Amino acid sequence: MFQRVTMGNRGREEGEKPFWISFADLMTALMVLFLLVMSVALLAVTRTISEREQLEAERQAEIVKLLDRIDKAAKKQGIRVDRNRAVIDFGDRARFDSASNALSPEQEQLLRSFVPEVLAIARDKGGQRWLKRIVVEGFTDRRGSYLYNLNLSLQRSQRVLCALMARPQAGERPMDRRELEEIRRLFLVGGYSSNSAKASLDASRRIELRLEFFGVDEPAAAAVDAFEGEFGTCTL
Repeated sequence: MFQRVTMGNRGREEGEKPFWISFADLMTALMVLFLLVMSVALLAVTRTISEREQLEAERQAEIVKLLDRIDKAAKKQGIRVDRNRAVIDFGDRARFDSASNALSPEQEQLLRSFVPEVLAIARDKGGQRWLKRIVVEGFTDRRGSYLYNLNLSLQRSQRVLCALMARPQAGERPMDRRELEEIRRLFLVGGYSSNSAKASLDASRRIELRLEFFGVDEPAAAAVDAFEGEFGTCTL
């Protein structure tokens, strides 16, 4: 009899025990869940950063190859390529006289012989993917007013395009219409007045071709339709 009563009490006590988990166990489970979610999120972010870094590295490697090819073509003409600035510096090969935007016949011939090599590089797979535009930058020395030099620098930049599209001299290979259309599409005129003057006056009166490249997330621009009109003549 005594044993039966004892067993009945034990069964009743066990049945009345709560089945809910303790507060401490609940917080532990939530903490584990939080750590799991954060680990997954950090893994995703790390993977995204790694993929972007890889794309940036691949882009930079392709740009270095393009600069290598342009540098090789430039050295044959006595032209320098500043890799850090991605600039083609003509140096003494294309200096302007003071207060002038005129180029000598020899300087114009140099431009017409060198630029087609750059266009050929821009036309291949790597060039089409990464080369965005070529900015023709004219510079002046510090003499004269700011607005006067700004206008003169723009005229010097325009003179480069005028020289490229001018009639070739005797013995030159004329550029075909496709090359002229590529110049129209890729080349952009820019002037810098005396803002980037060099140490000497002569060195300041120069032209440079600045290369701009597409970013990793920036799609390459599709080639525009062929230009139907005439290219015209320069009146500078």
